[in-house]
Amino acid sequence: MKKLIYFLCLLPLIWIDSSCTDQCTETRTFRQFTPVSLTTTQVRLGVGVDKARGMVNPGKLYTKDGYLFINELKQGIHVIDNRNPSAPKALAFISIPGNGDIAIRNNFLYADSYMDLVTFDISNLADIHEVSRSKNVFTQGQFDGGWWYYNAASNSDIISDQRVDYVTQTLKTNCEATPTATAGWRTDVMSFQFASVAKDASSTGSTNGTSGSMARFALYNDYLYAVGQSDMKLFTISKPAAPALSNTINMGWGIETIFPYKDKLFLGSQTGMLIYDNTNPAQPKQLSVFQHARRCDPVVVNDNTAYVTLRGGGGCGGASNQLDVVDITSLTNPKLLKSYPMRSPYGLGVDFPNLFVCEGAYGIKSFNAADPMQIDKNLQQYIEDVQAYDVIPLGGVSGQKTLLLIGRDGFYQYEYTSAGRLRLLSKLPVTRPSLT
Repeated sequence: MKKLIYFLCLLPLIWIDSSCTDQCTETRTFRQFTPVSLTTTQVRLGVGVDKARGMVNPGKLYTKDGYLFINELKQGIHVIDNRNPSAPKALAFISIPGNGDIAIRNNFLYADSYMDLVTFDISNLADIHEVSRSKNVFTQGQFDGGWWYYNAASNSDIISDQRVDYVTQTLKTNCEATPTATAGWRTDVMSFQFASVAKDASSTGSTNGTSGSMARFALYNDYLYAVGQSDMKLFTISKPAAPALSNTINMGWGIETIFPYKDKLFLGSQTGMLIYDNTNPAQPKQLSVFQHARRCDPVVVNDNTAYVTLRGGGGCGGASNQLDVVDITSLTNPKLLKSYPMRSPYGLGVDFPNLFVCEGAYGIKSFNAADPMQIDKNLQQYIEDVQAYDVIPLGGVSGQKTLLLIGRDGFYQYEYTSAGRLRLLSKLPVTRPSLT
């Protein structure tokens, strides 16, 4: 009998697959990149205001005066009346090809559109319209892991972009083989990474909105700062309706986010947190760098403490996932206090002592961060059935204890207590199946 079994398993491979090896199926999702070319004329003519529509691929989050402005990745901005958080109402959609970032000063909304910075008058949400455009100020960017490039000096009006499609396949595999990682949360969706709730500083008599932790735009006094992969561009907005590019500061490769706090700027990069003195807003000066291994790097600041989430995998490099707590009492010499393991950390926000950390496909965590050395022992709540990408806790902004959360499966609002407990108020779902 043993000789017979041995003989059977020496038959051709196709027979072995059906008889000598158990068959399993495995679902894999991967990115497919397709080159796309656009003209600057196409992009500029594509700007306009349409009726409200559902979210399909939500990105960054911004709020001002009870209204929400949610980026639809590379498509535009959803405008939502959120004065009643239990029943938000979609009002309009601003079509902006190549959009990824938002900032608002008074009644003017600033948005990137591939190579241009576009300014909209939003004083009347029933009549949103473009009022000015700074042309050819940006040269490259990244969406969904795909890069776009534009070279104004080449005398060409062509933008080289990539369409990113997520293709799912079900394959037959050997049950005894080591499983291949399947796609869940898109670990490299927009490697514009996180900061915290950016409480933009205002000029006298001016009001700004509040950004989420993905921000590459920040407002401070009479300036709009926009960080790219290797530089920071400064736009003078003393005339809010007509921003003017005034300075470009080279910063090295891998810059991801910007977070203004008091008269300092904290920038997240793939290799560390950069701290800039901003007492002269026209010419920020670097004070120090808190270095770490190559990871995607969001940063949150409260008083003399910075909270930095490091995420490995995808386009982030490395494999570790952690929360670093950094002492910034000395801004020229930041020091690591403690690191805490995480599952797959994305955005985060602080309404001290409450610290909210997004864990991508693994949900949202609420911590009491009063003791920086005991954060892991002070988990207040862990909600696992949401896809948490970015958050804005409004308690530190307006006093309203509402947490705004954007994820790949939609927009959530939670009421939270002083103890960081979350209660769902409302949800706006995406209009496609979630990629999990």
